[in-house]
Amino acid sequence: MKHFLKETDVARSELPKLFALARELKAKRGRKGAPTPLRGQTWAMIFSKSSTRTRVSFEVGIHELGGNPLFLNRNDIQLGRGETIEDTARVLSRFVHGLIVRTFDHSDVERLAAAGSVPVINALTDFLHPCQIYADAFTVAERWAKGTTGAKLVDSLRGRKIAFLGDTACNMAHSWILGANHFGMKIALAGPQSFAPTKEFDAFLAREGYAGGYQFTTDPFEAVRGADVVYTDVWVSMGKEEETKERIRVMAPYVVTGKLFAAAKKDAYFMHCLPAHAGEEVMPEVLDSPRSIIFDEAENRLHMQKAILATLAAKRRR
Repeated sequence: MKHFLKETDVARSELPKLFALARELKAKRGRKGAPTPLRGQTWAMIFSKSSTRTRVSFEVGIHELGGNPLFLNRNDIQLGRGETIEDTARVLSRFVHGLIVRTFDHSDVERLAAAGSVPVINALTDFLHPCQIYADAFTVAERWAKGTTGAKLVDSLRGRKIAFLGDTACNMAHSWILGANHFGMKIALAGPQSFAPTKEFDAFLAREGYAGGYQFTTDPFEAVRGADVVYTDVWVSMGKEEETKERIRVMAPYVVTGKLFAAAKKDAYFMHCLPAHAGEEVMPEVLDSPRSIIFDEAENRLHMQKAILATLAAKRRR
């Protein structure tokens, strides 16, 4: 793994070690002698999109690993505006040890990685959100494989089913389709036909070696049947605000209600990458239920991202 731009940038053979490292870093957090593999390093955080969980978890994570986070918003630099993305990558590579990028166009992170000489982490694009999916997978693996090795954590994911509801053409749906296949999970998605995964995404999935690796239906109950995890995301993502009324109208049948959640396995978990809009994409009785693990997900962003940072830093030193 030279960069972390998409779920498959971590080879399957590397997954057990990465998950084990996330668990180790979580267990050792705040303790004397906790690993500091970023000591003496500065990592730049380029954020064209605002954030709460992503920004805080990365800043804290870099600091706890001994490094220095350097936050740059869209007004701080001239990314793609007075300077090409390629030149920005080359210049920053002379100053910092890695780039964490949260932006709109996925090609921006690809171009930064191709032109620069330091690791690049995708902290979200309109196409993929791999950090979230790895944190999510780690969250359920912790519950399904308590007290076991890194290999067992990853093995606990195999064969499990996740149901994703709502906008199934968004970055979270894309990332969960790719991630589920990479982890050996099954995934079913339910949403309006107009928000089904696109042909362009299907072509991308085929290039990654997972052609046809999902089920899509317009029936939410069909999707959640037999699911170990029921997942949803906001219906109106950043940049889509002008579509709010129409999106809420067409996605109304895909609200995760108590009745819909009950159609999954009796021990299924509810997950949401947050922020959540109670009463919109999910009802309060599900969001606040004992089987909702949304805040565990949020916390595990820190631990999994620290594992990704530490892994990239170690490979760069070789």
